[in-house]
Amino acid sequence: MTLKTLGAMGVAVLSLSACDPTTFDTSNVNKAQTGAILGGIAGGLIGVSSDDNKILKGAVGAGIGAAAGGVIGHQLDKQAQDLRRDIPNQDIAIENTGSELRVTLPQALLFASDSATLDPALESDLTALAGNLNSYPDSNVRIVGHTDDSGSDSHNYDLSERRAYAVSWVLEGAGVASSRLRPVGMGEAQPVSSNLTEEGKAQNRRVEIIIQPNAA
Repeated sequence: MTLKTLGAMGVAVLSLSACDPTTFDTSNVNKAQTGAILGGIAGGLIGVSSDDNKILKGAVGAGIGAAAGGVIGHQLDKQAQDLRRDIPNQDIAIENTGSELRVTLPQALLFASDSATLDPALESDLTALAGNLNSYPDSNVRIVGHTDDSGSDSHNYDLSERRAYAVSWVLEGAGVASSRLRPVGMGEAQPVSSNLTEEGKAQNRRVEIIIQPNAA
C-alpha cells in the first residue's frame, strides 16, 4: 500500500469524523455535515497530492477543511431556517445548496410585465430578507435578474439588469451594506425551463438572490 493510498484513507476517516460516528446516516446528512465532509476531502487531497511523503500535511489539511466546511454548512442551515420563518410567502423559493443559499423570486411577484418598478406589496419580504442578511453579515450577495426569450437579447439584458438593481436598492435601503451587493443581469441566457410554453416562460422570469458565505 502506497503512502498516497494511506493518506487518502486518512482523509476519509478525518472527513467522516466531522459527524457523530454513532449516528451517521447518509439519508439524513444535513448541510453542515455535508460541508464538513467535502471540506475535509478537499483539504486532505490538497495536502497529499503535492507530496506522497507528507501524509501529515494531508491530515492537517483535511482537519482544517472539515472544520471550515462544517462552520459554513452550519451557518447556512441556520440562516435558511431563519429565512423560512421570516418570509412565509410560499411563492418565494429558498434553497440551501450546501455552499450557498439561493432565494428565487418570480417576476410575477416583483414587477409588472416589461417593467422594473417593484410591486410595493413585496417590499416587506425584501425588508425581511435584508434583516436576515444583516444578522449574517459574513457573506456576499449576488442579485441576478433573468427574463424569458421574448424580445431582443439587448432588451432582455437591459430589463434583467434594471430589475436586479431595483431589488438591490431595496436591500441597501433596508440597511445591507452596498459593498456586499452585486446586482447583475443575465437576460435570457440562463433559463430554468423551456421557453416554448407560457408556464416555462413564467419560471424563467425571475430574480435570484444568491448568498455566498465568505471563507474563514
